[in-house]
Amino acid sequence: MPEAPASPTRTLSEDESKRRLAAHGVPVAPERLAADAAGAVAAAEALGFPVVVKLRGEGIAHKTERGLVRLGLADAAAVRAAAADLLAAATPDDGDVGLLVAPMVRGNRELIAGLATDPQFGTTVLLGVGGVLAEALADVTLRLVPIEAVDAAEMIDDLKTSRLLGPFRGEPAVDRVALAGVLLALSAAAMAEPTIVSADLNPLIISDGRPVAVDALVEVTV
Repeated sequence: MPEAPASPTRTLSEDESKRRLAAHGVPVAPERLAADAAGAVAAAEALGFPVVVKLRGEGIAHKTERGLVRLGLADAAAVRAAAADLLAAATPDDGDVGLLVAPMVRGNRELIAGLATDPQFGTTVLLGVGGVLAEALADVTLRLVPIEAVDAAEMIDDLKTSRLLGPFRGEPAVDRVALAGVLLALSAAAMAEPTIVSADLNPLIISDGRPVAVDALVEVTV
């Protein structure tokens, strides 16, 4: 028999993706939405400098590739200029746009984590090394959901570059319990919301030893 056609999907905006996943325990940085440059400055002053400003829109998925992210903005003037540039870079295909303002999260280590749906086996949760080393190392491990704490711990141990999880460049060792919690939260999200087709936390920055998702994209069936 012919295969049934795949269900249509849509990719949620970054802020909506984060809200979906945070509801299940994924740690995310605080952030605020702004409609214009003045609103972005107010948000930055409330959050505390330095900040990151991104162009936000339902049709925007790959912000970095399009240069729609401004990092390390240290004062109101920098935020105002960045906001104006980002809004000017919007295209009609982006739909209604705004600005997403968040604290600048710093860390020397980046991981990736997420969910993916295999047509044969079902939904998997994955963990890997991110950042500039991601493609070179191809260090990724995965498990079918649902997972338990022992599975999450095994995934962390499976990483070939596990030395990156110890003390690194003056930063403390990765909190393995907190990192396992991210994987368990992703598994919980997949189980609670079967419409989720995929989720991508990239990067998952290790800041003071703890993981923080500074970007997220969730794809759902419609």
